[in-house]
Amino acid sequence: MALSKELLEILVCPLCKATLELKPDGSGLKCVQCHRVFPIRDDIPVMLIDEARVEE
Repeated sequence: MALSKELLEILVCPLCKATLELKPDGSGLKCVQCHRVFPIRDDIPVMLIDEARVEE
């Protein structure tokens, strides 16, 4: 089960409150502003800043 479109529309980065985009491979949600990638585990986004990695 993939993330619903409605969920993607309301989720924002917990650090800078910017929009998140689903990575092409579906492995995480990437912030458009601070470039942190929050992992998706078992179809659940892990929105913890400590779990995110910065990616360009």
